Amino acid sequence: MQTQPTVNSFNLGRIFVFLYGVISYIIFLITFLYALGFVGNILVPKSIDAEAQISFLPALLLDTLLLGIFALQHSVMARKEFKAWWTKLIPQPIERSTYVLFSSLALLLIFWQWQPLGGVIWNIEQLWGQIILLSLFGLGWLIVLVSTFLINHFDLFGLRQVYLYLQGKNYTHLEFKTPAFYNYVRHPLYVGWLLAFWMTPKMTVTHLLFAIITTLYILIAIQFEEKDLVEIHGETYENYRRKVPMLIPFFGKKAS
Repeated sequence: MQTQPTVNSFNLGRIFVFLYGVISYIIFLITFLYALGFVGNILVPKSIDAEAQISFLPALLLDTLLLGIFALQHSVMARKEFKAWWTKLIPQPIERSTYVLFSSLALLLIFWQWQPLGGVIWNIEQLWGQIILLSLFGLGWLIVLVSTFLINHFDLFGLRQVYLYLQGKNYTHLEFKTPAFYNYVRHPLYVGWLLAFWMTPKMTVTHLLFAIITTLYILIAIQFEEKDLVEIHGETYENYRRKVPMLIPFFGKKAS
């Protein structure tokens, strides 16, 4: 006769791992929504273009440091060498959730300590211009969100990993696929971020610093990311990379 499983420390461990993943995801959602308000100066107590509180040079150095901390965390924790070491210290099923959690904390640190610089690069006062730029800003955030679901939102943010562990199943890597946006650019997520960071009717010096540094980070991060993808998917990704542009649709696309 098959006995029913009892709630033991092993099962409690699975439940703890699952709850950890869910909490990390909730923190990410809160951070994502706050990021939209922070960059867009919408309904947050302190946005990217708030009033300057300290002198220009200290603010510039601090903001650059904050963005550097995020870039370092986001890149180092994504490398397979780090993951191999890191998963000796933490359970494998929460590796992705921990990455998501640390990324959220790094962003929250930026929101908390960000120091506006003052100064305006451009300010579009015509209504039609504001509508166009704000629409592209919103489109960027929408592209980011939709792109995550196209490639499996829940795997990207660690929920699939902890759910499989809760069920006692082994994690399996997702197969390589190129749905919708991914037929036109290899990195629609980054296209969305670039639109979100650059499309603003009022470009301040602070916002420009943020946009430039994040753009440089994206261009560097793509190189590391694609190297990892080639190692995982081999010739399949190489063929995809030859046929589909990196960020600009139809730019440099080769015939099949």
